[in-house]
Formats: sequence, C-alpha cells, structure tokens
Amino acid sequence: MTTPNERRNAVERTERFLIDLLNPAITPRVPKDIRKRAYQCLKHYPREYDMEMAREDAPRIFGEWDD
Repeated sequence: MTTPNERRNAVERTERFLIDLLNPAITPRVPKDIRKRAYQCLKHYPREYDMEMAREDAPRIFGEWDD
C-alpha cells in the first residue's frame, strides 16, 4: 500500500525528472519533441501549493506526511 509520504515523494521526483528533461546541460541528446512533451506536462503539474491543498482536501490519499 502506498503511503502519503511515498505518494508525495513520487510527485516531487516526477517533477524533478521533467524539469531535468528540459535542461540540455543535465540531459544532453534528448530529442526536442521529448523536451516539448516534458514542458507540456509541467505546464499544469501540481506545485507545492496544490499538494498542500490536496493534503487538506483528500487526507485519506494525501494525508499527513513528514516534512
């Protein structure tokens, strides 16, 4: 069973991965279409504020987590 901490960490790691895909210095030789798709995913990706709201609105899914 996935815990709220694991769920939040997965969201944060995915965000970091997508941001890294946008940076040619970190991820060289990534095709432009992949960078564009990463950008499109990040455009509406949940930020810290959204995760805080999710924690309050859906405590069973995004309940308390360690900071």
